[in-house]
Amino acid sequence: MPKPRRIGLSLEIYLLYKQHAELFAGIQRYADEQGWETVIDDWAEVTLDSATKGHRPYDGVIARVNSLSLELVEAAAKLGVPLINVQAGSPARDQLPGVFPDFEEVGRLRLEHLQSRGFRQFACLSVLGNVPEKQQAAGFIAAARDAGHQVAVLNLPANWGESRSSYQKAMDQISRWMDAWALPMGVGMATDVNARLVVKMCQERGWRIPVDVAIVGGMNEERLCEQPRPSLSSVEVGYDRVGYEAARLLDDMMEAAEQDKSQHRTKPAALDPVKPTHIILPPVGVVVRESTDFYAVDDELVRKAMTYISDKFHTILEVDDVAQAVGVSPKTLQNRFSATLKRTVAQEIRRVRIERAKRELAGSDCSIGDIATRAGFTSRTRLYEVFKREVGVTPSAYRNQRWSEGTSGE
Repeated sequence: MPKPRRIGLSLEIYLLYKQHAELFAGIQRYADEQGWETVIDDWAEVTLDSATKGHRPYDGVIARVNSLSLELVEAAAKLGVPLINVQAGSPARDQLPGVFPDFEEVGRLRLEHLQSRGFRQFACLSVLGNVPEKQQAAGFIAAARDAGHQVAVLNLPANWGESRSSYQKAMDQISRWMDAWALPMGVGMATDVNARLVVKMCQERGWRIPVDVAIVGGMNEERLCEQPRPSLSSVEVGYDRVGYEAARLLDDMMEAAEQDKSQHRTKPAALDPVKPTHIILPPVGVVVRESTDFYAVDDELVRKAMTYISDKFHTILEVDDVAQAVGVSPKTLQNRFSATLKRTVAQEIRRVRIERAKRELAGSDCSIGDIATRAGFTSRTRLYEVFKREVGVTPSAYRNQRWSEGTSGE
């Protein structure tokens, strides 16, 4: 019986962030399927560097390669151990194969969600020097500009919370940034921690969440998002899948390394640094909670109708049902929708249903028939028909893109 592969994991799990734990969970899921032995080793560079001659402690390593663990790159290369990087902002990013979330798409999702709620004024905060935050901000800003809107941008210095004085200076910056807002404002935040901070500052000003300010956070840290009230909408990035795909990529590299060894190559092709493979995975979707549970439209009738659609989209729902619920004729409601949102009531119902279907397709393994029912479509066939027309691909193709492909390169 062949000896199981031994995989070193250097993921900083001790930091207790959701992304670290989910990376590990995704890797372990793949490892269990393959019968690997995994070892949590946040000093993998030391383990590799101290290996005795002719002995490799690991067949492969998956790591968050940061500025403190750069020695791991040299140590792995010296022993011919395949190394996968899952740290998006790694200084060795261009040297190593890696798997990362599509952070620009995370930012675009935030903007599109706020825009779908009727917001037309936007603000965005990120931290300088943080690659994921920079990319999220870029996606948010680009999506806003594509839609003809401007964004009030604030970039905090990387060390803004390292001392009391730097923290207070950052609070002053945030306060001045908020002074310039024109309410109602839709705000995109790269982290849930910073989103909570802005929620608190809004409340101190007497601004209502989400009526005056709607906020979408990042990373969907449930414990931060669900309490205290108001609960915080956030983007589910899907780090479990990042871990799974990193393990799959490592498996491919180990196979290639074995082939190199069997062909007596002096330098494994799998470790060629010229053009390392980068797999970029799209996020699962926005998890909607109280901080965006509002429609920022001037027309009270349209706002009530949009709220009703959001609550009832999973049921059999026609334009007449919505009009009856808000107490006007279908024609009146259609005219008000067209004047306010530039779309019809039926288009809004389809939009909400498709967004629910997208989230289910990307974030669950439920059958497409079950997803069709939960999203309010009368049948699996009807979901296929509408989804293909509106999104441009079938539900199955959309799921495959989200779960099986990602994008290679950048």
